[in-house]
Amino acid sequence: MPTVLWSANPTASVPTASAEDLGTSSGDDKKTPQVVVNPADIPPLGVPIDTTRRYFWEKAKPVDLDAIATQPSVYDDPALAVKYRPRADWENIHRFDPLARWTWREEKALVRKIDVRIFIFTCVAFMALEIDRVNLGQAVSDNMLTDLGLTTNDYNLGNTVFLLSFMCAELPSQLVSKWMGPDRWIPMQMVLWSVVAMCQYKLNGRTSFLVTRALLAILQGGFIPDMNLYLSYFYTSAELPIRLSRWWATMTFSIILGAFLAFGILHLDGHNGVEGWRYLFLIEGLITLVVGVSALYFMPPSPTQTSGFPRGKKGWFTEREETIIVNRALRDDPSKGSMHNRQAITPRLLYHALRDYHMWPIYAIGLTFQMSMGPPTQYLTLSLKGLGFTTFQTNLLIIPTYVLSMITLLLGTLFAGWSGRLALNGLIGQFWALPCLIALYCIDTTTANKWVVFALVSILLGYPSNHSVQVGWASRNANTVRTRTVSTAMYNMCCQAGGVIYSNIYRADDAPRYRRGNRTLIGLNVGVIFLYVAVHFYYRWVNARRDKIWNAWTPEEREHYINTTKDEGNKRLDFRFDY
Repeated sequence: MPTVLWSANPTASVPTASAEDLGTSSGDDKKTPQVVVNPADIPPLGVPIDTTRRYFWEKAKPVDLDAIATQPSVYDDPALAVKYRPRADWENIHRFDPLARWTWREEKALVRKIDVRIFIFTCVAFMALEIDRVNLGQAVSDNMLTDLGLTTNDYNLGNTVFLLSFMCAELPSQLVSKWMGPDRWIPMQMVLWSVVAMCQYKLNGRTSFLVTRALLAILQGGFIPDMNLYLSYFYTSAELPIRLSRWWATMTFSIILGAFLAFGILHLDGHNGVEGWRYLFLIEGLITLVVGVSALYFMPPSPTQTSGFPRGKKGWFTEREETIIVNRALRDDPSKGSMHNRQAITPRLLYHALRDYHMWPIYAIGLTFQMSMGPPTQYLTLSLKGLGFTTFQTNLLIIPTYVLSMITLLLGTLFAGWSGRLALNGLIGQFWALPCLIALYCIDTTTANKWVVFALVSILLGYPSNHSVQVGWASRNANTVRTRTVSTAMYNMCCQAGGVIYSNIYRADDAPRYRRGNRTLIGLNVGVIFLYVAVHFYYRWVNARRDKIWNAWTPEEREHYINTTKDEGNKRLDFRFDY
């Protein structure tokens, strides 16, 4: 018997019970042409991927490269295929084809192509962001505070203003990005903040220092969630976390690169009577300007919009490759077709996303998880200078710290992917830092061997950060594009809010040992350990409750729920949280 598989008219919409859930519009079903397919003519699907591994360092199980890679999804069910069809104005709708099949050879080659065409540039852009964010620490190693007549409390205030402004700009930037499209907004952001970064060459006191800190943060805010959203257009949920871990590894690499740049640029100190740190801001801001202009070329709007100015008539992907990118993304997450890339988030949608209390535990982790490591990070160059190292030694000595951090970040992400325990994975970094914090509290760093103190601080700051895992975690647990857009921004806002708090833990009256501050950091560290455990069991409890309800239903009751439910996103009883 022939089966209606999906709506054929890309200009029509399908009235369904889940239309509101996916953000689609309603229409007249009788006017919507349908494609009628004989079930015998439906091509076979690929074997579901077996991701189980005994050890996290093991490679994934080999597959037959010429076997079908297309994974099962809701689009293989005639009833669900219509209900989860992408909205009519989705930018990739012309490549949507539930009958499309492709091999592992094609998919792996295409993912490598996406890595080269898309991912590498996002890493370069992130490096530019990070260099302009952290070069303040290198500037203060060149006596910037003394030259401007500032104190360490002014330095704390500058960090507070930056983080507070960055936090306040996160969500508005996300909303602008959804309205304009990240391919337009991100290049504009980069060009604008590069101009402010170069203007720091003319700093002349406390006021100009604080104003440029605020402007720089406002223009940089939202860049990270904007870029995360952009990458989700091209990668599946299984591919994105490891890309994000590599992305954050490039952030760490940019700090290492920035240290080498600072080592060279700061040697210009005194050239034409200008301090070296002024040249640092000017030259690194100019580098970002070049990257920002380049983003107009390297960031196409979507997988099916790579042709035209300035990328040429042919574009980057063939029609076959576009079909594979679009359909494998939708099979992995049907909600990706629920909003187009130029669709603004309305106040109503924003309100519903913010009141999603199931996301609040991840936001709480974002607020607190790096508090105990934040002050030692901000004071790293000042501490090394205080130990008696020169400006140039200081900028080179931060390199081992960040090399260790990059290695532990990648290993931690691999471990999270193997274990599947995202919350408990965050405990590793907290337990790593705890003995180091206790040692900093107990040791008199003013009389101890400076190399011992350097080693202790380097080990502390080389902890395996769970940040990249948590960004993917927030995105995955959102379960809709609408909530995903806001949840990623909210998570990053919470991280910046945590930075505002920890920027004021080390105070001038507590210098140079900062015993009061270190005691506070120990308490925060222990509190975060309990928070990770609580979040793990919270999501586990929610999943168990849903399993109990779902498993008690008959197949007919489950199908009725899917067809008629008003539940949206992660409120659906057939959704399970990662934890």
